[in-house]
Amino acid sequence: MIQKLLDSGLHWEKKEFGRYGFLKISGSTDTDIYFVEKGSVRIFMMDDNEERIIRFGYTGNIIVSLDSFLSGKPSELYIQAIKKTIVRTATKKDFYEFIRSSEENLKFWNSILEDLVLQQMEREKDLLISSPKERFERVLKRSPKLFQEVPNKYIANYLRMSPETLSRLKKS
Repeated sequence: MIQKLLDSGLHWEKKEFGRYGFLKISGSTDTDIYFVEKGSVRIFMMDDNEERIIRFGYTGNIIVSLDSFLSGKPSELYIQAIKKTIVRTATKKDFYEFIRSSEENLKFWNSILEDLVLQQMEREKDLLISSPKERFERVLKRSPKLFQEVPNKYIANYLRMSPETLSRLKKS
């Protein structure tokens, strides 16, 4: 279905971001939806001068600062390339025209939203689990590709553990 979206006639603008380049910064309103063609990104916020990674996107993923995209209001979230990344962007206006153009497209958007809600629920469970080992095992089972695409220091932050703890868990 994602390929159908890319081939739909929806205007996609290709953009390249170097390592650490920002697709979105805190305080901005995000009016774009992104398809990661190549590379990887992290979505994070700052909490008392400490980064808190909320999610990742990598090759083949659609990502968006959903709070800002849906509300039209500024968001505290950052979206940053972890390595050289190529994304295709579509504006909210164009994307909404696309999803309103057919029942099938609307169902596709609903399935994206449902998937995001389920992912968020799993993430909330991860945050409530006190055992680093259990958090690691849950994420490894759910997203094995993450460990191939994203450096350990970012995964450790996402899992709320030190890089050393993550390294020990990966070896065990």
